[in-house]
Amino acid sequence: MASFLAKIFKNPNFLSLANNGAVAVFGFFSFIVLVRSLPTYEFGEWVLFITSLNFLDMLRFGITRTAIVRFLSGANKTESQQLIGSNYTINISTTLILVIVVSLVNFFFSSNIQESGFTLFFTWFPLVAIVNLPFNNSLSVLQAKMRFDLILIIRTINVGLFMVFLIVNYYFFQSGVIIIMWAYIITNIISSLIASAYNWDGLKYIFKSTKKTNKLILNFGKYTSGTLIGSNLLKSADTFILGLSPFIGVTGVALYSIPLKLTEIIEIPVRSFAMTAFPSMSKASIEGNKNLVKNIYYKNAGGLTLLLIPVMVFSFIFAEEFVTILGGSEYKETASVFRIFCIYGLLLPLDRFTGVALDSINMPKQNFIKVIYMTISNIIGDAIIVFGFYYIILFVSIITLTVIGYTNVEVIANISAMYSTIAVLNMVAIITILFTLVGIFVGIYYLKKELDIKLRYVFLGGILFFQDIYIKIKKTDSIRNDEY
Repeated sequence: MASFLAKIFKNPNFLSLANNGAVAVFGFFSFIVLVRSLPTYEFGEWVLFITSLNFLDMLRFGITRTAIVRFLSGANKTESQQLIGSNYTINISTTLILVIVVSLVNFFFSSNIQESGFTLFFTWFPLVAIVNLPFNNSLSVLQAKMRFDLILIIRTINVGLFMVFLIVNYYFFQSGVIIIMWAYIITNIISSLIASAYNWDGLKYIFKSTKKTNKLILNFGKYTSGTLIGSNLLKSADTFILGLSPFIGVTGVALYSIPLKLTEIIEIPVRSFAMTAFPSMSKASIEGNKNLVKNIYYKNAGGLTLLLIPVMVFSFIFAEEFVTILGGSEYKETASVFRIFCIYGLLLPLDRFTGVALDSINMPKQNFIKVIYMTISNIIGDAIIVFGFYYIILFVSIITLTVIGYTNVEVIANISAMYSTIAVLNMVAIITILFTLVGIFVGIYYLKKELDIKLRYVFLGGILFFQDIYIKIKKTDSIRNDEY
């Protein structure tokens, strides 16, 4: 049993899942403590700081992260050092550009910024961006090397130390947002120093970068960064459009956020498996082994889909209990939205691994196009639901009631109110399913051209996924019995 457990704990999929799970738990508790530690306005500033920082980090490292994982997985020693050096060089350049731009904006528009909620971001971004550079570089290099054990260590140090400070501060010091910001900076400095000390970030290879490897990463990264930006818009478009609606507004955003937060939990295993599959698929692609790329795709997409079926069925049945636990009884009516998201959860593995497969076979442009199709269909669908259907339904309701001779204003108002809450949120959630289907079909269309992917083999790949697990368990039991 001990040897079996040891194998599980060394398994890349388990380590990747543990990594994302641990970070999610630390982030969740940090969020809870911060809410209780800061006044409402300061907490709002902190949320804007983190949101803006994450977006610019996506711009900084979106150019290189996917590219370095893709090319490093099949490179020899010399090529690896050159690629890691180029990764560092490019990230330093993009960081300095963003630091200069943010600093100039802060200098010339300081009075306007002081009146907004972005003061914290424009004041502290330049320093934070510089100190967390080695830490972020190490995440890219370690993922390419499939050292998820080291990623788990460095990320736990980063988010764990900050969470510990927040708890201590809450119970003993009650310091304000500036002290919390310094604590955040110090935890990033510690994480970056550890990454550089052990050369996890590849700092010592910075002068081994070449024009060839710089160009290779940039050509690939121009599409993957666009894909990441599109993916970010996919996640935020619903909230932005609901917030812009004069009929839904903040109340609708609050209601929608609860089932959406629950859905993010579903994404943890999908993201974890994708992180481990991408280097393997990239290496197989570089070696010209298309059959292995397809096998990894079928097994991961199919296996994770089958794994999520009982989870989604359970979540669908107990949707009311889940949303009540997270948001309270006043959010119980959003259970219908979460049930729709449960269907979306079943499509998520196929969509995610289709994108991973496109990147791994050096088709980032096609993956970018796939995300663009999804983003456009989502925005158009949401806009029609949130803004267009409201007037159509209200107009039809008034005409119908007038024709039948019933013009009670209160009834018309009730119809309008009914549409403007849960009904519209349900339809927006349905749009999520539709744009995911669009992404799957567009992605499969491109994969068929290169790999001759067949959807019917995804289910078979899922069975083989569990068969491999069973064989490994049986083999471990056999070895253990031989030992005794």
